[in-house]
Amino acid sequence: MAFEWKERYMLQIEEIDKQHKRLFEIGARVYDLTLMDSAYDRYDEIMTVIQELLDYTQYHFKYEEEMLEKHNYQRLPVHIKEHNYFVAKIKSLLARDIDEDQMSTLQEIVNFLSEWISTHITFEDRRYADVIKANL
Repeated sequence: MAFEWKERYMLQIEEIDKQHKRLFEIGARVYDLTLMDSAYDRYDEIMTVIQELLDYTQYHFKYEEEMLEKHNYQRLPVHIKEHNYFVAKIKSLLARDIDEDQMSTLQEIVNFLSEWISTHITFEDRRYADVIKANL
């Protein structure tokens, strides 16, 4: 499954790992919507989960960026740029008229989210993990 939490995503920073797990849970909810009968109107559920994803990622990104700033993380500008890209993508999905093509929108969210969070955590977030853990 695309949104299965795996040990390789663990950064060993308790609060960050907890927040990352929550992102996977939201992703799994999006994936579950793709499994519903294609005749079912999912509009309300889609809009709700996209808004939840946006709200939660903004909360998580703020927490993460403040932590990185506190520890003078050198790659913070790059990290913020990646976060801004993610937020812009999710906002673009919210602004879309998805009522007529719900399944396509869901697939796009699943593909984008599964690729982005697994890659971002595995590569970009892992870069800061040692810096943060050394200062805890």
